[in-house]
Amino acid sequence: MYNPTFLYIIQIEMEDKKFYVYIILTERNTLYCGYTDDVLRRFELHKTGKGAKYTRANKPVKLVYTKEFPTKKEAQKEEYRIKHLPRKKKLEICNLENL
Repeated sequence: MYNPTFLYIIQIEMEDKKFYVYIILTERNTLYCGYTDDVLRRFELHKTGKGAKYTRANKPVKLVYTKEFPTKKEAQKEEYRIKHLPRKKKLEICNLENL
C-alpha cells in the first residue's frame, strides 16, 4: 500500500544524511582512506577486522582525518582523489608531516 507520509520521512532523512571521507593511521605506519556515513562506527569495524581487507592486515591505530560532504557522490570523489595522492600529500592533509 502506498504511504506518502512514509516516503516523505525517508526523503527528509536522506536530505539530512551526511557523508564523510576519513583517513586511518595503521600500526605499520600506513594510511587507509575510505568514506562512510558514520565515521565512528566504521572505525570500530576496521578495528575489529570487519571494515576492509586492507585493515585486517594493517591494524588501525588512530583516526587522523575526517571531512564532511553533503552527498555520497562528493565523498566518493574526494576519497578517490585522496587515494591517488602521494603519501607526502596525504600526510599534509592529516597534519602528520613528521611521520
